[in-house]
Amino acid sequence: MDTIPQETSARLDLPEGDPFVVTAEDGRIVPTPASVVPDDRAWFWTPAWQAKENEVDEALAEGERGEVFHDGEAFLRSLAEEAGLDLREIERRADA
Repeated sequence: MDTIPQETSARLDLPEGDPFVVTAEDGRIVPTPASVVPDDRAWFWTPAWQAKENEVDEALAEGERGEVFHDGEAFLRSLAEEAGLDLREIERRADA
């Protein structure tokens, strides 16, 4: 199997192992990067996000469950407390 020269793949932003589409145009072979994941969903596949996904999968496998909130106010209060924020101040600013 032939490979694309490193200089060419760098210029075309074709990282090693990434898929690309090959087309023929005017007697030339034209490689174009192929996005396997739509650009608007790429965030999900970042290493940081996947690490968090793995944490959740492991916690669920061990039987851990998160806290259940019975109303939106309790949920928002919990988020604010966890972030060290004052929920009343957040609500005041939201109303402004």
